[in-house]
Amino acid sequence: MGNGTRLGRVRGLGSAHSGTHHFTLSRVTAIANLALLVWLLISLLSGSAGSHDAMVRWLASPFAAVPLALLAISAFTHMRLGLTVLIEDYVHGEATKLASLLLLTFFTWGGLIFALFCIAKIALGAPVNVGQ
Repeated sequence: MGNGTRLGRVRGLGSAHSGTHHFTLSRVTAIANLALLVWLLISLLSGSAGSHDAMVRWLASPFAAVPLALLAISAFTHMRLGLTVLIEDYVHGEATKLASLLLLTFFTWGGLIFALFCIAKIALGAPVNVGQ
């Protein structure tokens, strides 16, 4: 016949078929975060993290800027996926849930855009004023 209960089939309730995609994407971003964080730690411990000028020169390289941008994308995506599940599971009021999800979306997009802007500004050679 089909899956689920008879009442569920009549009402059209059941799986939304989006859980597998969400689960897979969260695992892929977790693996990407792990790999990119290992790269970042190795890069910083290998002598790139000397002075401010050394860091700016290091980040100006595409071999540093691109993986760092990928780390930002992966980290903010992973954060949004995890916090979305947390909000959907533990926030019970529909209005509060909607407001929380909207706030989360604005925060993650804003943080990601800010991170990518900062990486691009340094990588493309714009002057950086520290402490001003």
